[in-house]
Formats: sequence, C-alpha cells, structure tokens
Amino acid sequence: MFRISQYLRELAQAEATGSYPAVRERGARGPVVIWNLIRRCNLTCKHCYALSADHDYAGELSLPEVFTVMDDLKAFGVPALILSGGEPLLRPDLFEIAARARQRGFYTGLSTNGTLIDAPMAARIAQAGFDYVGISLDGLRATHDKFRRLEGAFDRSLAAIGHLGQVGVKVGLRYTMTAMNGHDLPALLALMQEVGAHKFYFSHLNYAGRGNIHRDKDAHHQSTRAAMDLLFDHAWAAARAGSLDDYVSGNNDADGPYLLQWVRQRLPQWEGALRQRLVAWGGNASGQMVANIDNLGHVHPDTMWWHHDLGSVRERPFSQIWNDTSDPMMAGLKQHPRPVQGRCASCQYLAICNGNTRVRAQQLTGNPWFEDPGCYLSDAEVGAASTPFESPAKKGTRRTIEIAHA
Repeated sequence: MFRISQYLRELAQAEATGSYPAVRERGARGPVVIWNLIRRCNLTCKHCYALSADHDYAGELSLPEVFTVMDDLKAFGVPALILSGGEPLLRPDLFEIAARARQRGFYTGLSTNGTLIDAPMAARIAQAGFDYVGISLDGLRATHDKFRRLEGAFDRSLAAIGHLGQVGVKVGLRYTMTAMNGHDLPALLALMQEVGAHKFYFSHLNYAGRGNIHRDKDAHHQSTRAAMDLLFDHAWAAARAGSLDDYVSGNNDADGPYLLQWVRQRLPQWEGALRQRLVAWGGNASGQMVANIDNLGHVHPDTMWWHHDLGSVRERPFSQIWNDTSDPMMAGLKQHPRPVQGRCASCQYLAICNGNTRVRAQQLTGNPWFEDPGCYLSDAEVGAASTPFESPAKKGTRRTIEIAHA
C-alpha cells in the first residue's frame, strides 16, 4: 500500500517549517496479514479473485485453528490483521475472532462489501473494537450495482457507511479503477466527503493485457496517470488544510516514482528528501511485509498470488512458512534488489518501486521477473527501454488479472 497522504503531510509540514520532518524508525516486525477467513459471499462480483459464491466451502479453518494461527502470528511480530473474505460478516464466529485479535494486540481491520451492515450490525462492529472498516464502492449507483450484480447494493453499502459513522467507527471507501468505472472517480472522491468517510483506498486493476510498449500513448496508462494526478491533488489539499483524511493506493508501485515526479514539478526543493523517504518505503512488499492466508489455511505472497501456494498453516506454522526461502518465488521476492529483467532491471526507480507487481509479469509472459506491463511510466521517464516478449502461452493472448475486494 502506498500512503499518499503520509508523504504529502510531510511535504506540507516541510513547506510550513522550512525543514523536512524526521521520521521515527520502526523496529523489525512481521508482515501485515490479509486473512480470508471465509470464501462464502452474498454477492458474485465481476472482479472477485476468490471466485466466491453464496454457499459454504468445505475445509475452512475452524475457530481453534484460527486461534492457534493467531498466536503464532503474534509471536512472529505481525502487527496487523485485515479480516476479509468472501464476505467476513457471513462467518458466524467473526466477532469471537475479532475479540481474540484485539486481546492479542493486533491492529484489526475489516474488509466488507457493506451490504449486511444495518444499525444493529454497526453497533456490534463498534463493540468489537475494529480499528478500521473498509467498504468497497465500484462507482456510483448504476456502476456499482452492475459490478456487484445486485440492484440496490450501492444504497445498502452507502447506508452502512452512515450506520458505522454514527457509532464512531472509522470507515473508508475502497475502489478499483477499470475502463468501465473510471468516469466515476471524481464523484466518489466528492462522495467520500459527503458521507463522512475518512479514507479512500484506490486500487489499480492488476492489469496485464497491454502496455509492454508505447506506455506514453496507451489509453489505460493515460487514464491511470490522470487518476493519480487527481488523487495527489486531493491529498495535497487535505494535507495543507490539516485534514486527517487519508488517500492511499495499492497494486501499482509506480505510484511512488510518479509522486516523486509530481513533487519535482511543484515542490522541487523537497525532491531529494522525498526520494530518501520513498527509498526507505521500498515499494512492492509481496512476500516481504504483506502476506495472505486463504480460507483453507494456505499461505500466499499476497492476495493476488492464490495460484502460488507456499504451504498450509495446518502443516507448518506461518512463521516457518514465511521464512522459508527454499521456494524460488519467495527467495526472489525477498531478494534485494529483486532479480527483475527487461526495463525494470535498468529502471532508475527500482530502489523505490522494487520492481512493482510481479504477478502481472508472470500472468502475461510466464516469467515473474520480466518487466511489469502495468507500469504506466514511459521509457523516457524510467530511463530504460521496453523489451519485446512472446508469451509461452498462446501468442497474442491478453489476460487480465483483477484485484478483488469484499
């Protein structure tokens, strides 16, 4: 996750004081764990990576197993759990799991589609002490309901935001931009203010179908750049106003270099300081500082790697699985710098983005270390040229990998 607002608040402070703020170093810790506790969902969304449906799935972790895993995660230094699904509110023991997570001292988030949250459910969520609830909106009413394949889904999710706000739960909007909903982004940013949400998570589509060449002319990349400009402008206005609203992005670590370019054009005196901060951030954290456990207990480098199984927490503790670099993929993801190829290998921003999202390269070319086709920076901007490739699958095949949200 790229914390846009964090960096722009630092820049606003630097502008006000004349000195870039020092940042407290954090000690060693384990990864943030996104935990898909259940695969069942009351919706069948077009962009679901879990391919969820409204029925039970056999073999999911029991409550005692969840508690055992949670104890290992705590001992391993995991700071945060994001409880997800499917739709996590369909898991009958969710609030027992949440209570245990809070008791063990985890920062605990809930990722939900929001359609099941009425006033009583909002009160239960508040009582459970969730630090944050993310509710997914794919656009305004017509767009969202089409994506969610349920008429009225938008109104129910919007009502959930209001119910949560009334009981003091911090809530944010989650949005994945595609060619079919990009036109709704400005309105959603305005809606965030209207409904009192305090966070906007912009997820890039894990797109792997175009973009190997002519990135500066690719329509998808141009719309991505325009969207990031809009997010940066909103976050900068909020930072200068002293607002605590957060704007963050995910699934495309080119956002870091693109913000550096944005600052170079507007606040060039702080470019060097920001570059140091972005290098310290380190870019893509799959297999490093973000992890995924699916509903059956299988561990993955992140939520987009469900096709790559690192092992089961029923057979080995998560802590052992995560530190095991006998798996070539994990060894490469943990390597610094990563063994990336193509233009990523000679990119001037490699130390910032860490080679971006490896799953896109793997799905398009069969080679996880090839250049990321989702990078929206031009060859001139990164100081490297794109490398032609031929997919080991069918030549000319274009596949799209989509990020899921609850």
